[in-house]
Amino acid sequence: MAKDMEAGEASHDTPPNLPPSKTRRSQDPFLVVCRCFRFVAGAVALLCVVANILAAIRSFRNGSDIFGGIFRCYAVALAIFVAAAETEWSYILKFGRVFEYWVGRGMLQIFVAVMTRAFPDVNWDRRDLILLQEFASYLLLACGVIYIISGLLCIGFLKRVRQQRDISRAEAARDLRELEQRKQELEALLMQPGSA
Repeated sequence: MAKDMEAGEASHDTPPNLPPSKTRRSQDPFLVVCRCFRFVAGAVALLCVVANILAAIRSFRNGSDIFGGIFRCYAVALAIFVAAAETEWSYILKFGRVFEYWVGRGMLQIFVAVMTRAFPDVNWDRRDLILLQEFASYLLLACGVIYIISGLLCIGFLKRVRQQRDISRAEAARDLRELEQRKQELEALLMQPGSA
């Protein structure tokens, strides 16, 4: 009986072995899809930047369409802002809180797409530039429509909730690793001779 008590005390003193924490955690497929869509929308916005820069250079080079060149410069600035909003940097989202919501982001993308498509070259001198403008504007228009529909279906809210859960899970795993490391350090201190 004394032997059982000693065994019980010994098992009570040593904590149960915990399974090693995963170094690689699985990612939420929904968040991966959202990241891929953000990448596509950002790349399309940069394509609109290129199309509008080329059109602005052409407008200023001819000298006859100064208004069109200024219009293209505004379109470049807004398209750069769309691409920056897709990175979801906290500074950009703090600057424009409306772009945290997908409906606002989609409306800006549609506006930039319309600006990119507006005032085409009626002389058909540069068909490649017109094709680039149409391609970029229709792709950004499609991204904007998807954002608006997704925003109305509250998918943006669902994404933010899942991101927060993912961040909380990552913080908990980090805290657990730190506690395990601290536990090992304390156990090492207890095992040193003369520490008792």
